[in-house]
Amino acid sequence: MTYIIGITGGIASGKSTVVSFLQDAGYQVIDADKLVHRLQDKGGKLYQVLVEYFGPAILDDAGEIDRPVLSRILFNNPELMAQSARLQNSIIRESLRQAKDQLSQKESIFFMDIPLLIEQDYVGWFDAIWLVYVNHETQVSRLMHRNHYSKKDALKRLEHQMPLEAKKAVATVIIDNNGSQEELKQRVSELIHQDLSTIK
Repeated sequence: MTYIIGITGGIASGKSTVVSFLQDAGYQVIDADKLVHRLQDKGGKLYQVLVEYFGPAILDDAGEIDRPVLSRILFNNPELMAQSARLQNSIIRESLRQAKDQLSQKESIFFMDIPLLIEQDYVGWFDAIWLVYVNHETQVSRLMHRNHYSKKDALKRLEHQMPLEAKKAVATVIIDNNGSQEELKQRVSELIHQDLSTIK
């Protein structure tokens, strides 16, 4: 039986760092964002859907989707953001399901990194859900530093996301990342040893 752990969090919560630690430890991780990027590359299923809906304005000089341009369009128009989600979600879900089924044939334990795991109702896919958590103030500060946003822009980005506090109720494990990266690495190491050793 395959044991599948879902990883979620929020922007600037440190989820990618946790994934990196897991990969360094030898675990396979399906990355939803990377999968979406492949689908949005020229010729991909999402590329076709998005260009048909938004037109050539979202393309760069090479004909690829200009993600920063598309992101600005969506974040400044909630209705377009909702429509974009409707256009893409079924394709993303089916592609993630295929990736999960394929890896289930080869791995006894693996992870799936899905930012919208709770919001898009992937909870039932997993035996456990790990939430990478930071408090709101830390999240705003790290987002400002990482993306060079003003506080206003950082807060606007977070308005479009489910608060991490609300995600706690669904999580099996809460990984507190309010401290240093070394503390985060130690916490992940403890989890791997404590929670996964009995099912390897």
